[in-house]
Amino acid sequence: MRFLPSEIPEVLLIEPQVFGDSRGFFMETWHAEKFAAAGLDLDFVQDNHSMSVQGTLRGLHYQIRKPQGKLVRVISGEVFDVAVDLRKSSPFFGRWVGEILSAENKKMLWVPPGFAHGFYVLSPEAEFVYKCTELYAPEHECCIRWDDPQLGIVWPLLAQAPLLSAKDLAGLSLAEAELYP
Repeated sequence: MRFLPSEIPEVLLIEPQVFGDSRGFFMETWHAEKFAAAGLDLDFVQDNHSMSVQGTLRGLHYQIRKPQGKLVRVISGEVFDVAVDLRKSSPFFGRWVGEILSAENKKMLWVPPGFAHGFYVLSPEAEFVYKCTELYAPEHECCIRWDDPQLGIVWPLLAQAPLLSAKDLAGLSLAEAELYP
């Protein structure tokens, strides 16, 4: 596995080693010792799996209390995945990084606690799986607007308006949101 820092060093792009032949492929998606050697000594407590149709945008979500670290990957289709630094004490506060994750490229993204996370579906549909370091706590979940001009995220939109949930439509601006210290 290769662990590659993004423009925000704590957000890592992870490239697993893929062994393939005419029968298919094999790869490790989680190996505690290899992750710990890369500085990620993690305890995962929950796995999630979602399916979304093309044009769906989910995010930008985070839990202000019980913050979650997320190891995310796509097992079918393709998404544009985004992490936003919400730590006011960080030199990268308010900055974002985005990566294309797909079943084909098999890349994973580590989104640490203290970041908002979201993704936009580029393929006809996509299945997205992720491991979390903290349990989902809806009473602590927050949402920042996907199109907040202060963030300036350049989403590769396929249409004028993405498909959003009611929760995501009600997201706050970065200026209004509760943030990490």
